[in-house]
Amino acid sequence: MKAGIYGMGSYIGNQLVTNADFEKKLDTSDEWIKTRTGIEERRFATDDIDTSDMAFESAQKALEHAGVSAEEIDLILVATVTPDMAFPTVSSLIQERLGAKKAAAMDISAACAGFIYGLATGQQFIETGAYKHVLVIGVEKLSKVTNFSDRNTAVLFGDGAGAAVLGPVSEGKGLLAFELGADGAGAMHINKKGDFLEMNGREVFKFAVRQMGESSLSVLHKAGLTKEDVDFLVPHQANIRIMEAARERLELPIEKMSKTVHKYGNTSSASIPMAMVDELNSGKIKDGDILVLVGFGAGLVWGSVALRWGR
Repeated sequence: MKAGIYGMGSYIGNQLVTNADFEKKLDTSDEWIKTRTGIEERRFATDDIDTSDMAFESAQKALEHAGVSAEEIDLILVATVTPDMAFPTVSSLIQERLGAKKAAAMDISAACAGFIYGLATGQQFIETGAYKHVLVIGVEKLSKVTNFSDRNTAVLFGDGAGAAVLGPVSEGKGLLAFELGADGAGAMHINKKGDFLEMNGREVFKFAVRQMGESSLSVLHKAGLTKEDVDFLVPHQANIRIMEAARERLELPIEKMSKTVHKYGNTSSASIPMAMVDELNSGKIKDGDILVLVGFGAGLVWGSVALRWGR
């Protein structure tokens, strides 16, 4: 039995914030931001919308797209580092709101690689026969942990959510391989010791450029695939230069890489599923396509998945 994705949904922060808005507040410019990150605008959730609200909205859309009812969900996994509160978990809050009465609920803290960790975890429950349907959500409200007086980090982040419904799929489809990893020696390069996140951008950039490419190649090897087999790459949408490095390692043409960083910024664990929803809606992801999903984040952690799209 193989686990695959039945359907997906996303929620985009409801407040548009452009680079020009930051030019008014910080010693920065639209040109500086675009050149170094590829970001042109991002979306924040307003004060009346918290992490669980975004997760709930994306989950509802994913269930509808999958044709699966909330009552059929056996497990809810929510990847986030910005929960509404320390506890109860976001997964428990939306379990009640969705009416997923038989679902177990658990949050995963793996930062920007959280959605990949969630897919790999959900896969195990399905392929062992323990559960049939697993709901995996990546969601962040990074605006509430961003220091808007720090020009090096303030311009990078956005808010949003992306969800996927997993279930057993036909032979040849679904998740073909995954790789998860961590390097705790670099843990303090991205941290939140006080009210706001802090980042050593230079060290994170070096780590990400190396690891995104290596992990993409590694997961293909595990799946028995080659670079030539890849139809589409969905990298964590953190920085266009990091994304391009991963694409070049796979020797893919630019049209075979998802790019949403310019309009959403870095939404951490939400970025990969949000990008996937956009590409599904645009028709760039098609039935039978081989996809590589790859992300990195605080920890330092990384993860990648190779999958064949479809049920």
